[in-house]
Amino acid sequence: MTPDTAPAEDHPPSATSRRTWPGWLTAPWLMLLLPVLASTVDSVLVALDTPWWQRALTALATLALLLRRRYPVLVLLLTLPASFVTFIWIAQITAVYSVASRRPRPWVAAVCACAFALSEFFHWPLTDHPFAFNRDNALYAIQCAMLGAAPTALGLLARTRRELALRLDELTKGQQRESRLLAERVLATERARLAREMHDVVSHQVSLISIQAGALQVSTADPAARTAALTIRELSVRTLVELRQMVGVLRAAGVRQDEPLVPQPRLADLPRLIEDSGLSVSSELSPGDRPWPEAVERAAYRTVQEALTNITKHAPGAPVAVRLASRGTRLLVEVRNERPPLRRGTGPGPLPGGGHGLVGLRERAQLLGGSFSAAATPDGGFAVQAELPVVGE
Repeated sequence: MTPDTAPAEDHPPSATSRRTWPGWLTAPWLMLLLPVLASTVDSVLVALDTPWWQRALTALATLALLLRRRYPVLVLLLTLPASFVTFIWIAQITAVYSVASRRPRPWVAAVCACAFALSEFFHWPLTDHPFAFNRDNALYAIQCAMLGAAPTALGLLARTRRELALRLDELTKGQQRESRLLAERVLATERARLAREMHDVVSHQVSLISIQAGALQVSTADPAARTAALTIRELSVRTLVELRQMVGVLRAAGVRQDEPLVPQPRLADLPRLIEDSGLSVSSELSPGDRPWPEAVERAAYRTVQEALTNITKHAPGAPVAVRLASRGTRLLVEVRNERPPLRRGTGPGPLPGGGHGLVGLRERAQLLGGSFSAAATPDGGFAVQAELPVVGE
């Protein structure tokens, strides 16, 4: 039992859906030699009893077919003398097909086909029959025209099919590449969003834990409580370092997208945030009576939260002023701290910072179409300002 007649269950569905040819039947060398062999048989049958110079022309036409893939036009020119003095066709038809399938300009194939048809119609020896106006001459002219047109059409069809297959392959690869890039972009967007939310939420809470543990370590007289506070602060600092590294990895690439994670804080949560910060804060929260978009409220909350976290890290004990005001269609958020007091003694060391907080705030403001600035003040303090427009939603 051959592979083509084996039961269907022995083959996968893709293999049984169509008949496949053995590899040796489609080998390039076989495709090159088959027309040569066919032209040889045609020459032997047609020009066997002709003079030697006619047989030489037919042999030249047959052997020239070996070069038809590289020099198709030259091969056609070498076959035309045999077409003019004998009645062999296979070599000329193969040459015309090669020109049509190999040359990119269709007019070249049309000229070659006309040359073959004319050499076949005005046959040697020339007599008066090409110019006779009768039925036999008309039928012979049609036959010569078809001998030139048929292989030309097949060659153009083969070249068009090859080009379409190549373009389809390029289109498929392009679609796969676009799908891969889109997937990578979505993944990078999610990574950046998770990094921003992780930094805004987790970093703030862990910083507060570390600050409270440091305060307890300095103020308590109980050795056990001091040891516990020291352990809590060390763990908090280590957690912040690891969190900074994780945020750096997540922010390695991608486009940022402002998709909310629920539940999300709003402007109404700012008083509690200020109260839980443990800082000396004077606040002026006047967002106005208009309803602000959720993205604007969330960005304002994150701006205040990040500013208070940075003050807790780098300027503990400094007076802080938080201001929230409405300017038409824009919400102004400002957090300003004065110069921190001089630190005496051996208190807890500074907390690590990754530098991603202010970058994330600037990205939030830009995504909403607003502006963001953070800079030191002349009196030694620091000011963070953001303007968030309604039209950015």
